[in-house]
Amino acid sequence: MSETPHPPAPSFGAALVWWLKLGFVSFGGPAGQIALMHHELVERRRWISERRFLHALNFCMLLPGPEAQQLATYIGWLMHRTRGGIAAGALFVLPSLVILIALSWLYVAFGNVPAIAGAFYGIKPAVTAIVLFAAYRLGSRALTNVWTWSIAVSALVAVAVMRLPFPLVVALAGAIGFIGGVLDPAKFALRGGHAARAVSFGPAVIDDDTPTPTHALFSGARFARVLVVCLVLWGGAIAALVAVFGADSVLAKMAGFFTQAALLTFGGAYAVLPYVFQGAVEQHHWLGAGQMIDGLALGESTPGPLIMVVAFVGFVGGWTHAVLGIDSLFLSGAAAAVVVTYFTFLPSFCFVLLGGPLIESTHGDLRFTAPLTGITAAVVGVIVNLALFFAWHVLWPTGTHGGFDAAAAAIGVLAALLLFRFKVGVMPVLGISAALGLAWRLLA
Repeated sequence: MSETPHPPAPSFGAALVWWLKLGFVSFGGPAGQIALMHHELVERRRWISERRFLHALNFCMLLPGPEAQQLATYIGWLMHRTRGGIAAGALFVLPSLVILIALSWLYVAFGNVPAIAGAFYGIKPAVTAIVLFAAYRLGSRALTNVWTWSIAVSALVAVAVMRLPFPLVVALAGAIGFIGGVLDPAKFALRGGHAARAVSFGPAVIDDDTPTPTHALFSGARFARVLVVCLVLWGGAIAALVAVFGADSVLAKMAGFFTQAALLTFGGAYAVLPYVFQGAVEQHHWLGAGQMIDGLALGESTPGPLIMVVAFVGFVGGWTHAVLGIDSLFLSGAAAAVVVTYFTFLPSFCFVLLGGPLIESTHGDLRFTAPLTGITAAVVGVIVNLALFFAWHVLWPTGTHGGFDAAAAAIGVLAALLLFRFKVGVMPVLGISAALGLAWRLLA
């Protein structure tokens, strides 16, 4: 019986084509995107071994930001140096950015058309159910003992009742996690992570025993260079926006705000949505609560990371505030969407390119920190608060004096049943809910 042949190393061009394809087919949220990359890169093409894939994934899960996009960046960097990492990460995002700009334009330009308005009437309660389902999925993995349950409930109360800002809640949860890790380490051990037990699918281009390539070896000089480049790319872009539009302009404020958001996205996109909601809707008034719900639905229905919903936020804010002039509304929205996307994802590239060589210095298992366990537990409570806030705006759209919307409630309950009980995917749930909303508006 002959051994499985060793696969040839892919050229940069071949890898580029595949990363572009991934950008157009990466539906299903981070779990689906990671599963797709595993199937293609580990099992089918054997570009990287199972153990090295999981090692990279565990590192990416430690970072703030979308782990699937960071994983693509990491593998691209490992195979084809910095240009490979930038290409893989950028192509993971660019298709969804273009699609969302087009959908956002259709939304703001034609959103009042009865057919579109009816579809979004049904989508809104479905999105509420989807957010609640996200809290359930994360909570089922993260809330494993009294410590984590207490942190989650406290975070819910802190955000919903005490109105504490999201960054403060994250900081407090991290501090509690650190203390808990000292007092009761077993309760703050990694739960639901990606274990190091690996399966072999045959020899890989980057195998378990493949030496770390020269470009991936840690160097203090390289670390300093990458750090300077990252700071210049961030600071230079900020300076350009301030110079052209002013420090108090919408685009400059978006750049600063979404940089902060990018540094707080522990736990996935649903974790940062409450922070984005606080800032974009309540503080800066770039869009309304109902528009934010609609944007989340568009983000769920397009490829790429769910955090790309920020492109919708940017587009609507840029359009509403006419950042490039009243005669250039589409360009205003598109420019704001690009600015928001740039500042949301730049930190992800920097984290991977800075930390990758440190991670490649050992191929043993990564241990999640106790503070991260505390933060993840708090995120569950924050997401529940977001679901409750969405439910309030969907079920009482004009406030309590306007009456309860029974039809929206029925669609929401059906969406929840499809998600929780029958395990229907997000896309079909959105489609069914949109059809029901349209039918109700036409018949009512």
